[in-house]
Amino acid sequence: MSGTGFGGPPGPDAPVYVISVAAQLTGLHPQTLRTYERLGLITPGRTGGGGRRYSHRDLELLRSIADLTSSGIGIEGVRRILELEHQVAALRARNDELHGELVATREALRLAATARVVDTPVSRLPVLRDPGGSQAVVVWRRGR
Repeated sequence: MSGTGFGGPPGPDAPVYVISVAAQLTGLHPQTLRTYERLGLITPGRTGGGGRRYSHRDLELLRSIADLTSSGIGIEGVRRILELEHQVAALRARNDELHGELVATREALRLAATARVVDTPVSRLPVLRDPGGSQAVVVWRRGR
C-alpha cells in the first residue's frame, strides 16, 4: 500500500518534509512558512516532539499561496480564494456522488419498468410528461 510505511513512495498527504526542505522546495523562507501556518493558511503535520512535517500536497498549497501573493493578492484575498477552491472541490465531489445516485436510480427504474411490462398489466394512472423536454415524469394518484 502506497503512502504508509514500506513498499512504495509516500502518498501526497504523507507529512515527510522538514521545514528547511519544504522552504527550499517551494522557494520560500522558513519564517514565511511559519507565518502562513500562524495565519491558518496551512496546517503541516507534527512529529511527536512537535516538529513540522510538510506533505507533497502542503508544498503544492504553499506554491499556490506564493503565486497568489506574488501577483499582488493580499493574505485575506488568498484566504478567501483557498476557501472558495475548497468549496468548489467539495461541491464537485457532492455532484459526482449525486450523479452516481441518479444513474443508479434511473437504472433501477428502467429495470422495474421492464419487469412490470413483462409481469403485470399496464397501470391506469395518468402520466404527464414535461413538455419542456426534461426527463421528469409526474404521476397523479386519485384520492380515496
